[in-house]
Amino acid sequence: MRILFWSEGFWPNLGGVEVLCTGLLTALRARGYEFIVVTMHRNFDLPDADQYKGIPVYRFPFMTAFDAKVHQLAEIRQQVSRLKQSFAPNLVHLQMLPYSLSGVFHLLTAKINPSPLLLTLHGALKNLDAGPETLLGQMLRSAAWVTANSEATLAQARQLVPEITHYSRVIYNALPVPTLAPEPLPNDRPRLLCLGRLYYEKGFDLALSALATLVARHPRVEMVIAGDGPARPELERQAAVLGLAERVTFVGWVNPEQVPALMNTVTVVVMPSRQEGFGLVALEAALMARPVVATRVGGLPEVVIHEQTGLLVAPDDSRGITEALMSLLGHPEWATQMGQAARQRAQEVFSWDRCVAAYDALYHTLIAEGAHAHAAGTPAPE
Repeated sequence: MRILFWSEGFWPNLGGVEVLCTGLLTALRARGYEFIVVTMHRNFDLPDADQYKGIPVYRFPFMTAFDAKVHQLAEIRQQVSRLKQSFAPNLVHLQMLPYSLSGVFHLLTAKINPSPLLLTLHGALKNLDAGPETLLGQMLRSAAWVTANSEATLAQARQLVPEITHYSRVIYNALPVPTLAPEPLPNDRPRLLCLGRLYYEKGFDLALSALATLVARHPRVEMVIAGDGPARPELERQAAVLGLAERVTFVGWVNPEQVPALMNTVTVVVMPSRQEGFGLVALEAALMARPVVATRVGGLPEVVIHEQTGLLVAPDDSRGITEALMSLLGHPEWATQMGQAARQRAQEVFSWDRCVAAYDALYHTLIAEGAHAHAAGTPAPE
């Protein structure tokens, strides 16, 4: 069974979605599926054709395609068409982020080797337009099945396009339990962690503002900001202006395999996101028994249970973040209990085996339906 796995971001450009996808591909290949990956060139000098652990990866200049000339758009379309024709997938599994554009090239080549489309939604869809003429609307309406990484994202999608209700469901993001055992929370010299791409939407500026107030009560507190992105220079300037340069360490991009070890060095993980579809970092923290202070946005309240596995605050509320951190740092036993509860819940609710099995079952169902539609002489949903 051949799966064309389409994701705008992919290894070695690793964020939350990419970490999930690389793990999912490896696990599902072990169950007998044959994959190729379609992705786009980003800020890496990488070949058009590559491999990830033996899985062929094809990169296209989707990001710059709409600034290109008409003949260049046509060339990309032809390349995608040839790839679909030669691979002849039984299923297309497309990962869709808000404002994704690469799906245009799937729609333009949909009649090449028609096969069912499984659309997985990542990220908040609030305030987006999903009319019949929009890319998001066309993708949702052309899918044979739609999955979302949180109830919040699914509810937004169903509100935008109600007709998908009967062919959509949540499959929570998941991660394998790390082999590294959690260490006790360091409370004598508390360390806070912000982890993720350095974009405005992640709200790390709010965490820095909270830290500036927090140091009066906890003079030994420190913060680690792990990740990279366009907001880094401004965050570094903000830390300097607030007099936090000696307390904040920017460690840059962290290999996903090293995240559990990093989690073991911190007391609390801070996720002050302004928007978030799921919040994989909250799950990474939970698996290492770290309590999380997060905002009530998107799927975060589904991962972080208020006063049980962490504390939730309103969006754009640095004062609320400060107060939540004061509560946890001032009550270390409570923080430890939350971290332990988070780890237990993560293994129960966000089981990696359950996630892989859910996609395995869905692949089988959609491929069988596609084969039946082909045998009956009717086009598969696309």
